[in-house]
Amino acid sequence: MAYSIELADRVREWLSTVDHIEVEEKKMFSGLAFLVNGKMCINISHENLMCRYNPELEEEVSAKTGFLPMIMRGKQLKGYCYVEPAGYRNPSDFGYWMKICLEYNKIAKASGKK
Repeated sequence: MAYSIELADRVREWLSTVDHIEVEEKKMFSGLAFLVNGKMCINISHENLMCRYNPELEEEVSAKTGFLPMIMRGKQLKGYCYVEPAGYRNPSDFGYWMKICLEYNKIAKASGKK
């Protein structure tokens, strides 16, 4: 698995401070996914965060340091991005990404079970 153990620990620690959520870790997308209340919330891919957030925040989020659009099949996926280390190294920046992912998780739809 190609993901940063240190970053995974940082996400794990942050999520452990949040009340009333159920967290499951699952190996996905060549990394580690953190599912919150049964829905994909945030992933670790190499040294990057992969964030799922409200697509209505696209303009705000895309202006953040470290933002990389998530491209699949040649199209940008709105509401998903990668964040390089420069964008989350600072604790307040890390908190920003975690908070927007958790906020969207409350209203996000769970993917269908196969």
